[in-house]
Amino acid sequence: MSRAVRPSTPEDAPAIVALLEQAGLRPSRAPADLHWKYWQPRADCPEPRSWVLADGNDVIAHAAAIRGNCAWQGGRIRVIHMIDWAARRGDVGAGGALMKYIGRQAQALLAIGGSADTLSILPHIGFRPLGEAAGYVRTLFPLRFLRGVENPNWRLAPRFVRSVAWTFAAPSPRSAKWRARRVGVADLDTLAAVLPAPTVGGPVALLERTLAQLREMLTCPIVSMALYGVENAVGIGGYFLLASAPGQVRIADCWMRSAAAADWREMILCAVGEARRDPQAAEVVIWASDPLLSGVLPTCGFHARSTMPIQFRPVDGVSMPTGPMRVQMLDTDRAWQHNAANEYAA
Repeated sequence: MSRAVRPSTPEDAPAIVALLEQAGLRPSRAPADLHWKYWQPRADCPEPRSWVLADGNDVIAHAAAIRGNCAWQGGRIRVIHMIDWAARRGDVGAGGALMKYIGRQAQALLAIGGSADTLSILPHIGFRPLGEAAGYVRTLFPLRFLRGVENPNWRLAPRFVRSVAWTFAAPSPRSAKWRARRVGVADLDTLAAVLPAPTVGGPVALLERTLAQLREMLTCPIVSMALYGVENAVGIGGYFLLASAPGQVRIADCWMRSAAAADWREMILCAVGEARRDPQAAEVVIWASDPLLSGVLPTCGFHARSTMPIQFRPVDGVSMPTGPMRVQMLDTDRAWQHNAANEYAA
């Protein structure tokens, strides 16, 4: 029987998990987690989100997609960010063949960060750089870094001291102008007018959001997610999405309709205030790749701790933005992925 690419099914789950584990990943085996990532229907995304390269019932490679639309002033294209990409050891070219197939399902593939091996491969298979994202962290409660530490090492002491200093230097997480209000599935429509859109003077390109996408995040079984509208006496001006991962809260997505840095700063402080309510979190983390958010975060007590390249692989003839490119954790699986252990950034 010849090899062929097809959408995966729940019956492929054991083989997919085995492939990912063989590649050194730590996938969840929980059926609910796998169903949510690969097969849960979504109103704005009826297309498949997971594929396998198979020879009959023998699964050789797998990849899943986070689908979206990249928009900028004068352009809009369909993009896919691949996750859970792995091939059976020894099957040279299987992973590449699957990637090329998936690349034809959109107008461009998007890659944000990646392992050293992946980053060395991407330029040779058509990926082009389009800016860089930085990971930022603000300490919430330094003493929580010491929870459950059985065998402390030399890294713990400087992290604790640094986190204490950062905490005392950070501004109060209170906004004088804006307030956060929890938004549930039933009142998602209140955010329709403040979803991200390209603006004059803003980031050159961004990944659009839909209410269906945010609704899906609120059903995530892997981590608990909470969505907040940011409002004042006039009405809602933006939103943020928090994900509670082991040891930290992730600002997985955020947006303000205003282009004023002061309003973005107040929104971030609102998010920090809500993150502080998480009883297990020692820190709050966020990504930024555009000048506005990158400039605001240090004034809110955040510190840059990592960087990752943003790269595109367009289909021939497709016009691409020139950068900078705005991305958030929600554009990847970093919004929810974790290894069931504290993954501190401080």
